[in-house]
Amino acid sequence: MSIEERNRRPANTAFKQQRLKAWQPLLTPKTVLPTLFVAGIIFAPLGGVFLYESDTVNEIVIDYTNCMHANSTAVSLDTHLYSYKFTDEGSGQLYAPTYRFEPSTVEGEAGHCLIRFSVPIQLKTPIFLYYKLTNFYQNHRKYVKSLSYNQLHGDVITQADAASSCSPLGVDANNKIYYPCGLIANSMFNDTFEVTFINPPGSTTSAKMGFSSEGIAWPSDKKRLATTQMNPADLVPPPNWQKKYPNGYTAENIFKPQEDEHFQVWMRTSWYPTFRKLYSALREGTLEAGTYEVNVTLNYDITAYGGTKSIVVTGTSFLGDRNPFMGLSWIVMGCVCTLLGVIFLGWHFFKPR
Repeated sequence: MSIEERNRRPANTAFKQQRLKAWQPLLTPKTVLPTLFVAGIIFAPLGGVFLYESDTVNEIVIDYTNCMHANSTAVSLDTHLYSYKFTDEGSGQLYAPTYRFEPSTVEGEAGHCLIRFSVPIQLKTPIFLYYKLTNFYQNHRKYVKSLSYNQLHGDVITQADAASSCSPLGVDANNKIYYPCGLIANSMFNDTFEVTFINPPGSTTSAKMGFSSEGIAWPSDKKRLATTQMNPADLVPPPNWQKKYPNGYTAENIFKPQEDEHFQVWMRTSWYPTFRKLYSALREGTLEAGTYEVNVTLNYDITAYGGTKSIVVTGTSFLGDRNPFMGLSWIVMGCVCTLLGVIFLGWHFFKPR
């Protein structure tokens, strides 16, 4: 045997000769059965706590997709178009939500949808206002990839970079770069909401509620965004943003993503075709029992995607908004573990090893 052949032989160590010590768990009734019963004892009660906390959250969901086809007379909604979930019946009057449509006096604008709903009990802050969309696939591969992180960070990008990163909305016919480019930004939800308390106690006029859009986005999303350093003359707003910037961009009037929290919320895409996104929040005071009206400026045509849009007014618990899935899943897992423990215990009792 030559010297070169001997040199290629692995060294005589425990690692290279595969003599390392190993441990393999041995599943015996004494270890498996207690584990299953302990898991069942822990999971099921925790699931009950989570389910109880979810049920303590008040929630109002109202579908206003077809409001633009209504008239100036208030129309009561069918039961499948809304959902009331309150922790108490309260002393206030509870009736089905209504909406009516008011055409806009400004040419080119769709108009306003005036949604009225009742709250039978006092709701404590914080109270969150969401918009809910259905049949909107933000998780589509081409949609998710259609953006430029460098552009949103404020960096200078070329036409080739915009065309490749933001296809098919990277560059317009005049070779100007869309800012912000891509399908996600162009399809941004732009209905606006204003909540009013109708005839609050001790007053003869309506009172506007202090819902604010400050603090609705993740701080990490805000920190990574910056205004572009490119020449505004080389940029153009996305096609669906023409109403917001009818004269294009100028040095004094250009989009600043770090200041638009609605944009930041929208750019964090959802995994599911039905999703909610936070629009505003009431963080001080209370929402007293009574009648409220939401003035919706209709800018967004969700019917183009074959979906629906709704408003969601909800509170929160330490688990977040109303969602019974977590509690039910923990209860089911606890019951499954307990059932398997009983089955294996009976098996071991009648047919031991």
